[in-house]
Parts: sequence; C-alpha cells; structure tokens
Amino acid sequence: MNLHPLNLRVTHYAAEAKDVVLIELRAVDDQPLAPFTAGAHLELLIAGHLPRHYSLLNDPRERDRYVIAVGLPPESRGGSRVVHQQLRLGDTLASSLPRNHFALDERLQRYCLVAGGIGITPILAMLRWCQANDKDWRLVYCVRNRQRAAFYEVLRDLDPDRVHLHVTDEAGCHLDVAALLDSLHEDEHLYACGPAPMLDALNAAAGPRRERVHVERFNAAPPGTEPGSPEADSGFTLHLQRSDRSLWVAPGQSILEALEADGINLPFSCRAGLCGSCETPVCAGIPDHRDLILSETDKAEGRSLMICVSRALSERLVLDL
Repeated sequence: MNLHPLNLRVTHYAAEAKDVVLIELRAVDDQPLAPFTAGAHLELLIAGHLPRHYSLLNDPRERDRYVIAVGLPPESRGGSRVVHQQLRLGDTLASSLPRNHFALDERLQRYCLVAGGIGITPILAMLRWCQANDKDWRLVYCVRNRQRAAFYEVLRDLDPDRVHLHVTDEAGCHLDVAALLDSLHEDEHLYACGPAPMLDALNAAAGPRRERVHVERFNAAPPGTEPGSPEADSGFTLHLQRSDRSLWVAPGQSILEALEADGINLPFSCRAGLCGSCETPVCAGIPDHRDLILSETDKAEGRSLMICVSRALSERLVLDL
C-alpha cells in the first residue's frame, strides 16, 4: 500500500515568524487536490525518507493548494531542520492524503480555540471554517514573545475582537487555564493545539468539562506512557487471527517491534502514536492504549489500537492480522 500517493511541488516558501516558515504546496500535475477538513494534516516524506506530519492551515474550501507552516524546535530530529535549511522552491515532496484526527464537531455553534506556538496551524484552518460557516468563535493564542506570533496579522484581520494574544514574556506567567475553562459556556467546546505542558494543564483542570475539551499533540506521549518502561509492562501473547500465528511481545516492546522481529512488516509511519497509519482492529483481549489519537470513548470500547506504541493489559491479545 502506498502511504504517500501525492506528488507535491513547493510553489511558495517564506519566513512567517521567528523560526517559522510558510510553505505552499500544489500538485505537480496541476490537478485539483484531495479535499480536507479543518484540523487535518499531511504526512510528508522529507529528504525522501523522513515521514513528518504538518497541519494544513489554509481554507478547507481550497482545492488548488495545501499550505503548511513548519517551526524549528531546538530538539528537531532532522525533518524540520531539513525543511528550514535545505528545502527550496520547486522541490517536490511525496505526501499522504489529508488525514484528520482533530476534527471539529461541526454540529456545534460555539467554539473556544486555543493555540500555543506552532499549534496555531490547525487552529487557523478551524477559524477559517468557523468564519465561512457563521459560527461563534474566539481564539486564545499563546506565544513566548511577539516575534514568534506567526499569522497574528492574519488572525486580527479575521476578527480582532475575537483574538486574544497571550505573550508569556510580557504577562510574566503562563495562561491561566483554569480561568479559561471556567469561562466556557455550556454549549461551547474547546479545541487546543500546542506544547505538551499547556495541553496537560488543560486536561488536568478540565474536570467535568473533559468531554468538551479536545487537544492535539505534536509530540509523542510523555515518559512513562510509551514503550520502554519495562517496570510498567508485562509480556503477553499476541495472536494474529487471519494468519493464525502467535508470538510473544516482551516487556518494554511495542507490538510493531515484535511483529518486525518476527519478519512481519506492516504499514506504519511515526512510531509515536500520532498519525494513525498503523491502527489495527482488536478481536479479543484488553488493549493498553498509549496513542494520542483515539478518544477516551474509543479506548474504552477497545475495538482498535495503534500497534506502534500500544500493548496489552490482558495475557493474550488477538488482532485482525
């Protein structure tokens, strides 16, 4: 299965803010692009072999281009650094079709949108959708300093009265997430994308409003929730129902790693539970979910799991493989 069927050309490349570049992508054959919804992302192959995920920030009604913005974090593992230092106009990139694990509930009328740093990218597409569909929205945009406030003028042009910029260096403190959550109306849902500490604070303070708080993370799960913590793991038997094979998954080992060690190669991408490429149906057993995609309801139902990070809570797990 080809996970990257699109061939895209870089048609615009420009600095947007400190350590942030704006990139426009169009089909090499100039054909209309696959549709996407607000909150969607692409998986691009950087330098031909590094799969990286970037949120689409342009208006979902557009079919002639995809627009992304790429930040350069100090801990970049290579993908963002290559984009910033080596990518040029006219270069081509292989890409997945748009995927969306952070979709708006379009039935709602009121949205509180929260962005931290480069997390503004999917939020910007959401704002554009809200504007086009006459939804009631407000934005809280958190940045370290104004030099890092990418797209701030664009946001103000949308509706300056609905945009609140929280500059940490000027305020002397981080956003008061408890006060923000207390301000939510009963029919208002909060969608947030940004650094892990901000999202963790929102989740911790959500309380009974948890079902109305939706977050997207750009990084893998924090230590202690991913494979590699053997003290929290026990080995288990993995049975593949369709191929009628069984194998042992050792403590600290992901299902994907066990399958690879047994010579079984399946589609995957991020190895961090972020992209959904390796979602696999569960036939029996209790999954130990460690991804950042499935909702709490989906995890409780236990119908599927991401094999790149997840394990089992039961002694035996049966997958539809």
